[in-house]
Amino acid sequence: MRRDFRTCAVAAVLLTTTAAAAPALAQKPGGVLRVYSLDSPASMSIHEEATVFAQRPMMGVFNNLVIFKQDVPQNSLQSVVPDLATGWSWSEDGTELTFPLRQGITWHDGKPFTAADVKCTWDLLTGRSTDKLRLNPRKAWYRNLEEVTANGDYEVAFRLKRPQPAFVALLASGYSPVYPCHVPARDMRTRPIGTGPFKFVEFKPNEGIKVTRNPDYWKKDRPYLDGIEYTIIKNVSTAVLAFTAGKFDLTLGLPLPVVKDIRSQRPEAICQLAPTNVSRNLLLNRDKPPFDNPDLRRAMAMSLDREAFIDILTEGTGSIGGTMQPPPEGLWGMPPGLLKTLPGYGPDVQKNRGEARAIMQKLGYGPDKRLQIKLSARDIPFFRDPAVILIDQLKEIYIDAELEVVDTAQWFPKITRKDYTV
Repeated sequence: MRRDFRTCAVAAVLLTTTAAAAPALAQKPGGVLRVYSLDSPASMSIHEEATVFAQRPMMGVFNNLVIFKQDVPQNSLQSVVPDLATGWSWSEDGTELTFPLRQGITWHDGKPFTAADVKCTWDLLTGRSTDKLRLNPRKAWYRNLEEVTANGDYEVAFRLKRPQPAFVALLASGYSPVYPCHVPARDMRTRPIGTGPFKFVEFKPNEGIKVTRNPDYWKKDRPYLDGIEYTIIKNVSTAVLAFTAGKFDLTLGLPLPVVKDIRSQRPEAICQLAPTNVSRNLLLNRDKPPFDNPDLRRAMAMSLDREAFIDILTEGTGSIGGTMQPPPEGLWGMPPGLLKTLPGYGPDVQKNRGEARAIMQKLGYGPDKRLQIKLSARDIPFFRDPAVILIDQLKEIYIDAELEVVDTAQWFPKITRKDYTV
């Protein structure tokens, strides 16, 4: 189930800080953007984190080789533009991707950016480097990458094991910055150095994150802001009250009812609803009994009332999808007609649950013998709330779940270790 992204900003701030809001001549440079963040990441290293609460503040510290254009739908290769690269080209057989690089760019510590930095980054991500990441959430992205070679100082080539036209989209993600070769991975967790429009200032866990303008940024007249300050407030109600009181300029990822409250309290606020590829999923550890039984997994999938999640959590503004973002925003998502043929995706929820109960009874469960499980969720509302709904729905098929909430800093290591059941 995909949820939509809701953001509100006070008009005066939005118009002076968002590059895509108006032509460049209308921009007014200066000022510090004040934003709150609902969670505290384990570190500032994008390549070691899987949460937007690290990626969002640090994305401006770095550059990619290529990046999705930020003011158009980011759902096709046509929206990818050069960043540190000046362009790209494929070999005739589709297995080698070559990037000529921009010259004269420096890291925030003054050292020159070269092709060696690109090679070092992807050697680190694929485990070929002597330096190692503590966590590598996106290592699977590069299973098809044979090697990266530097052709002099200003050209790199990515050689693939087989053709993969969508590989460019992985490199354009906000989770694919280029790291400096001369800075160890451990230092990037606490003092990241990039080539981007903002320089890292500080990260105080559970308190805040600060970045400041890079006066030597290689893109002329950018950035407009003098800095961005993120204050970590884990309680949504407290954070929203602070926004409506004028303590913050921008708020992100709000439930729709809260957006309505903000509109009534701050009529001058600009609120926008936009689709994202953020999804809520039921994940089962198939290595741990009884979830190694495919029949049990099928029964759990058939117990779900997906529309109920959308109605309760987003007032009907989300979409049901499979692995990929569903149409029309998702170009590669499974069509709704085909999706409905999968177990548990049909519209008759009661019929699905009847079949699920029959499966559970064959496995030895029933009203007098219920399956007791522990259900883990990140300790933030966007994941806690659907977990509570899931617990209620699983009761329909003789499963009683105990909710375990986990801090974000511990969540991704826990998932990596497969230290969970559901």
